[in-house]
Amino acid sequence: MSFQAYLDTIEIKTGLTPRQLVDLAREKGFDETTKATPILEWLKADYDLGRGHGMALVHVITKGPQISTKHVGTDGTHADAVDTLWLDGKDNNPQQ
Repeated sequence: MSFQAYLDTIEIKTGLTPRQLVDLAREKGFDETTKATPILEWLKADYDLGRGHGMALVHVITKGPQISTKHVGTDGTHADAVDTLWLDGKDNNPQQ
C-alpha cells in the first residue's frame, strides 16, 4: 500500500481529511517534537486506527507531507506517484 493510499484509507475510515487530522493533532499539542507513541495512542482511542495507518499520520504530523523519493515512480508495493502527499481529501487529489 502506498503512503498516499494509507492516508486515503484513513479518510474513508474517519471521515476526516489528513489535513483535518493534522489540525486536530496540533490542537492537542502534537508537533515535530512529539514521539510516535502519544500520537498513536490518540489515533487508536479516538479513531480506532491501527499502527500502520497511525504511523502514516505520525509522519505527516511530525515531518509534513514530504516523503522520501525512494519509492516514487517505482512499481513496488509502497510506490507513490509523487514525493508530496495530498492532505486535502482523496476526492480532490489532482494526482488520482
